[in-house]
Amino acid sequence: MLKEFKKFAIKGNVIDLAVGVIIGTAFGKIVTSLVNDIVMPLFGVLLGGVDFSKLQYPFGKAIIRYGAFLQTVLDFFIIAFSVFLFIRFFERFKRKDEQNPVPTLTNEEKLLTEIRDLLKKDVQQEREF
Repeated sequence: MLKEFKKFAIKGNVIDLAVGVIIGTAFGKIVTSLVNDIVMPLFGVLLGGVDFSKLQYPFGKAIIRYGAFLQTVLDFFIIAFSVFLFIRFFERFKRKDEQNPVPTLTNEEKLLTEIRDLLKKDVQQEREF
């Protein structure tokens, strides 16, 4: 069982997933900063200095903090849009690579290329003498 677990843990998919989680966490911090430090102050200016996170409504002894909810919903949409733009950029980059595939040479083509290069070299040497 230990061998099977070791084989599973070393697979590329698990490592790729770990890298994705780490990068995703760092990306989440960037998006959080984008929302808190850039987008929300701009919304505050546009809406006359309103801070969504502090909006609340007293309901009896309870306080309904609908502003915190609105802030969370807005955060979600900004994060979703940021991920969408990132994936769109990545897909465009990926498509460009697929449109310009690197040709692979067969063994015959490699051999013919070597022969051609040797013939060119011989011709150049004859011209020098």
